[in-house]
Amino acid sequence: MKKIEEIMKELKTQANPKNVQGMARFGINPKNTMGISIPILRKMAKKMGKSHELAQELWDSKIHEARILAGLIDEPGKVTNEQFEKWAKDFDSWDVCDQVCSNLFDRTDFAYEKALEYSGRKEEFVKRTGYALMACLAWHDKKAPDEKFEQFFARIVEGSTDERNFVRKAVNWALRQIGKRSRYLNKKAIDCARRIQNIDSKTAKWIANDALRELTSESVGKRLKM
Repeated sequence: MKKIEEIMKELKTQANPKNVQGMARFGINPKNTMGISIPILRKMAKKMGKSHELAQELWDSKIHEARILAGLIDEPGKVTNEQFEKWAKDFDSWDVCDQVCSNLFDRTDFAYEKALEYSGRKEEFVKRTGYALMACLAWHDKKAPDEKFEQFFARIVEGSTDERNFVRKAVNWALRQIGKRSRYLNKKAIDCARRIQNIDSKTAKWIANDALRELTSESVGKRLKM
């Protein structure tokens, strides 16, 4: 296993300052960012293997790409409530939040619990974490019964009036991803979107209309064999 110093040195050799400007245009926080692509980070993570201890060191470096790498190499079974809280509070960019949720947090034993808890929090990226977890669980947890996702609809309605960009997009993502999971959840998600559509809020109407376009589309219908 490589040491933290070796990894940081390797990250510096892969840095691409020109990419940072492009990333910023997509709403990615340029602070402490090296401009390294996700495919490169995934290759690095594969060579490194899993290590909970090294993941903590990478996270504490505060470097954007190092934190994404931390989520890729950490061990879900060793993640504690305290780490979950610390990392979620440290999130300052949507891509780090989503990468950690997709590669690590949604594989922990308390992912569903945190999805409900964090979607009710006030902090922008902590709240995004809650909704990102809903989307990632709907995508990755193939064995979970559909009924397990019904508990999220009330939270999605609650979050639909949050005007903050990184929250509203995550609410929309969660609704769409859950609605593409099965025929049963598709109907439930469409009903949820129509409830949101009736709320007197521009943000709510955007979330609902965008979700309905996909959830009622021919391509989704064919995939779910409706």
